Amino acid sequence: MDRFQVADDHPVYAISVAAQLAGLHPQTLRQYDRLGLVSPTRVGGRNRLYSGHDIARLREIADLSAEGLSLEGIRRILVLQEEVERLRAQVVEYHREKTSTALVVWRPNRRTQR
Repeated sequence: MDRFQVADDHPVYAISVAAQLAGLHPQTLRQYDRLGLVSPTRVGGRNRLYSGHDIARLREIADLSAEGLSLEGIRRILVLQEEVERLRAQVVEYHREKTSTALVVWRPNRRTQR
């Protein structure tokens, strides 16, 4: 990563900048936060900071809303997408373990008889 690039999950954008980048009003971002659709990092207990990942999620929410989905429908879609990603990661891990060439040796504890 270039020294001037910021990681997508690093919170750096104030709400006004995040709203502009996402093409939304700052009040809309506050509402999405209250509903749990996006969870920006809180700084000093009050100020919200958004990451590049948060901006992408806000754009996705805006696109789904423009397609006519309700906020509850959007929330359900986002939850299901997170579940799919978690399951995909599990499948990758399972496949990695299954195709591993590592040798596992198991030796049961043998008690000596007296």
